Amino acid sequence: MDAVDAGPSRAGGSDTGPPAGAAAPSRYESQKRRDWNTFLQYLRNHKPPLVLTRCSGAHVIEFLRYLDQFGKTKVHLSGCAFYGHPSPPAPCTCPLRQAWGSLDALIGRLRAAYEESGGSPETNPFAARAVRIFLRDVRDSQAKARGIPYEKKKRRRAPTASDQVHGGGESSSSAALSGDSSGSGAGEGSAVPLWGSSIS
Repeated sequence: MDAVDAGPSRAGGSDTGPPAGAAAPSRYESQKRRDWNTFLQYLRNHKPPLVLTRCSGAHVIEFLRYLDQFGKTKVHLSGCAFYGHPSPPAPCTCPLRQAWGSLDALIGRLRAAYEESGGSPETNPFAARAVRIFLRDVRDSQAKARGIPYEKKKRRRAPTASDQVHGGGESSSSAALSGDSSGSGAGEGSAVPLWGSSIS
């Protein structure tokens, strides 16, 4: 849903695939690797350059704000006539931003990549409280600006004996929830840009 756009890198066909007999990485794993390499490149290009061991939640937030320049989701400013309208009838000059859903998914992948690269969960900057607060604020402000509420998806629990006695009534409500929530995620055109071309 909120996958980072893989861009033209997929167009190489079978010539750039893994060696014969090797299992191709999943789309998630490939995306996670691209995101991780992009973040490391961002640290190298930072002025002054940063090393991963000195990276904090503040640097992660700075990275997320940097990505806003490549956003494709219209986020209306409070003074805009279309503030809070999910389907504005005309264009406006409000900025394009990274959608909350894209940023949230990105942080999830980077958090996992950090620990897979040998980082400790206790020092993971992507799991910092400041990052969680930042993402929550982005979610809330975008929901108000775009007039699209972000509802937390309910976890599907394993059926119990009482559910079976009552005919498993939860399944119909779960289907309704999943149908309702499909349009309230990252928003249209909210993929994060192709990393290699956006950082020089």
